[in-house]
Amino acid sequence: MKIRISFFILSLFAVLPFTVNAQRYAARTEYIEKYKDIAIREMKDYGIPASITLAQACLESGDGKSRLAKEANNHFGIKCHNDWTGKKIYHDDDAKGECFRVYSHAEESFKDHSVFLKYRQRYASLFDLNPKDYKAWAHGLKKAGYATNPQYAQILIKIIEEYELYKYDGEVPRSEIKLDTPRQTVETKTGVVDIDNFVVKFGREVYTNNGIKFILAKRQDTYSRIADEFGLTRQKLMAYNDLDDNATIKEGDVIFVQRKKGKASRRYPVHIVEAGETMHSISQLYGIKLSTLYKKNRMDMSRGEQPVSGQELYLRKTMKR
Repeated sequence: MKIRISFFILSLFAVLPFTVNAQRYAARTEYIEKYKDIAIREMKDYGIPASITLAQACLESGDGKSRLAKEANNHFGIKCHNDWTGKKIYHDDDAKGECFRVYSHAEESFKDHSVFLKYRQRYASLFDLNPKDYKAWAHGLKKAGYATNPQYAQILIKIIEEYELYKYDGEVPRSEIKLDTPRQTVETKTGVVDIDNFVVKFGREVYTNNGIKFILAKRQDTYSRIADEFGLTRQKLMAYNDLDDNATIKEGDVIFVQRKKGKASRRYPVHIVEAGETMHSISQLYGIKLSTLYKKNRMDMSRGEQPVSGQELYLRKTMKR
């Protein structure tokens, strides 16, 4: 009996490492699948190999299971530094109670990692390297002092090769691929907007109306967050949407991320006003500048003149006197 029990215990210890490794492999594979499109997009925007970004994220975040990743959405262990004005979390690292950045969602962490490398002088030499040479980038990061571990470059290379992350260095992000699903209209809080097409970017649908890209605001959105996602200043985003600084955002609002045009699509020469519609809501429905809509219909924008139900508004031509 003792022999059988001993054999069972030995067998258990022999299998245990394989079980642990299998679990670790599955967790890392799941993490890579979840964030690879973001890494590819960052590569396209900033020139950092997606393989490097993913390998660093896996290592620094413990495949998304570290305290910083779970509580602060900080997947790269980026510390506060003097230029950080956002939320903070304190965590023991090289020293006790060090300050780390807190992000509202993981995408912000990946973007900040890209910006951190792109615009800090110590990493400038990395961008002279071949963006598909992940080995050179790994050694370049170590040489530039990104990490104190003397084996940092080798660890990144091992992750990249074991999980074949190099295959993402030549891909186009899924966010840039137009979806095949036909969409003709999208319902908003202020009406039904006719659309040309849509793509997916930053995990949200980006529609096109009158040749101009727009999104529909989500519950937790702010104008500042949307502006940051699309590489705009808040002031420019507000101007694109004919909004003043005191405007409030609501779920379902149409938010243009490009400048509106001076006239509607040829398909819509006029608009018959319905109850509850305003000049602003109509300008958002058709992607027309608010000031131009007022001018075309000879209405007084300075007094905030509004249309009445049943009124015909010109969307392309100017009303005759």
